[in-house]
Order: sequence, then C-alpha cells, then structure tokens
Amino acid sequence: MEEAGRRGLAVEELVAEILSKALNITLNPQDRAELHLELAERLLAEAEELVTRGDYVQASEKAWGAVAHVVKALAAREGRELRSYRDLWVYVDDLSERLSDRELRLLWRTANSLHQNSYENWMPPRDVRYAVEDVKRLTEKLKRLTTSN
Repeated sequence: MEEAGRRGLAVEELVAEILSKALNITLNPQDRAELHLELAERLLAEAEELVTRGDYVQASEKAWGAVAHVVKALAAREGRELRSYRDLWVYVDDLSERLSDRELRLLWRTANSLHQNSYENWMPPRDVRYAVEDVKRLTEKLKRLTTSN
C-alpha cells in the first residue's frame, strides 16, 4: 500500500503492473481501461456509502479516486497512460477542448476540491455531499465516452 501511494496508484493498479512485468505480458489498452473502470465503480460506491456514514474526508478521497480512474480509462482506450496529477489535468483539459464541453472542466475542478479536502478537511459536510453528486455525474458522463469510441 505504501508503494502504491508513493507512485500515485491504486493497489490494484500496482499489482497489475507488477504481474504484467513479472509475466512479461503487456496489458492491452482495453484491459487497462476495464481495470480503471472497475476501480472507479468500486470507489464511487464506497464514496457514497462513506457520505451516508458521515466520513466526509474518506468520501472525498474515494470520489476523487473514482474520477481519476475513469479519466485513466479514457486515456487507456487511446493507448495513453497517465501517471501524474499533471497528466490527468492536461488530459481533461484536452478532452474538454476536443468535445467543446466546458462542464467537464467545472466538474473536474469539483473533483479536485474533494481531493484537496481529503488532505485538509475544510469542506462543510453539505458541500461534500453535493460534490460527490457532481463527481457521480462526471463519472457517468466520462464512462459514456469510454463506450462511444
């Protein structure tokens, strides 16, 4: 878990990376995308559950992770691998431009405010609840893009 955190990866991502290297197997873009989509679904469900339990800090982190994984899934479908926060931002910026969709930018910034909140715990509970709803809308919107290509 520590190594995954150091690399900015989910534990499952790190395990898949280690296994693919150890077995000398390259995951194809579709397999990478599916891994990210499965992680996103799990994290979003956890975020919603955490909100109902009143754990807004953990809900913030899980919701952020869900969006990050859907973005990584879209990039994987294009044969790209995003490894840093900057890569994620640049990709969403490019995607928003390609689609002429400014709402992506707004929802992305909301997701990033949740990421910051997971470290600083400054958002009021109501704002976390609304932001998680926005993240759900963003993940659904992005997931539709993964199937439209």
